[in-house]
Amino acid sequence: MTVALMWEARAVEGRGAELLAWARERARELADGPTGGGAGGPVRRECFRAPQDRVLVITWWDAAYDAELPELPEPAPELVTRAVHRWRFESVESVAVPAG
Repeated sequence: MTVALMWEARAVEGRGAELLAWARERARELADGPTGGGAGGPVRRECFRAPQDRVLVITWWDAAYDAELPELPEPAPELVTRAVHRWRFESVESVAVPAG
């Protein structure tokens, strides 16, 4: 089963690039997994940014919905305007769209 973990935070005004850099580094650490070198990490990860200095990280895992999985931590309080929002989803369909 594929499980997607979503992590979203809003930076203090003007600190979006700093929050994005912080989140990307934490996501890379997840990719190393508990044993390093990619073993046990997510099968995919993606980082997004949006207006209002918002950052979104999605990681995909080959795991059961209720599996204990590592998640990105809370950033330093002075970097964000509110607590991080987190969601967990299970895949119900995956369709490859042909290029072109």
